[in-house]
Amino acid sequence: MTPHSLAFYVDVVTTGTMLGVGPADSPDRVTEVLGPDFAENTFGSRSMCRDYGLAEFHWDRAFADRPWSGSHFTLQVHRLAYRDRTLVNEELRCRYGRFTPRLRFGKLQRLLTRRGVPLLEIPESPGNAPYFRTFRQPGSHAAVSVIGTYGEYSTPDNLRVGDVYSIQAPMAAAEMEWRRKRVAG
Repeated sequence: MTPHSLAFYVDVVTTGTMLGVGPADSPDRVTEVLGPDFAENTFGSRSMCRDYGLAEFHWDRAFADRPWSGSHFTLQVHRLAYRDRTLVNEELRCRYGRFTPRLRFGKLQRLLTRRGVPLLEIPESPGNAPYFRTFRQPGSHAAVSVIGTYGEYSTPDNLRVGDVYSIQAPMAAAEMEWRRKRVAG
């Protein structure tokens, strides 16, 4: 993997933001930074997702006449394995260069460890274990989902054990508590 695209992933996990925009930013702010090329999905008048290819940003609101409130974003790293050159938008390519089809978790973890940025393994939801493993960065609350073991129909055929599947920011404390209870129960 090129050092530049690795720098992107290190930045995201360390800061919990992408190109300086975070999950709490408005849809207009995210589009200002990532550009106008996105697919938008709304779920009623209270939930919205904008898909920028590699990144998806999610917002909710209590009522249709209220402003959007960001909940999280997810880097769908697994999509890179399809080798679609248009997946990484122009803003990311200009800043970080080429992105390779797979991100090896071991390499990402070593770079983060050298910078003093720990990743702690957290319980996996029972439906995803043992096929996926999740690691959370305590400072930024970013979570890295990794292929833990191969499972036919459970993991993508074009990824290997140890490949990063996705990166989400933030992983809320409520999600961690839910996982702990599901594993303990």
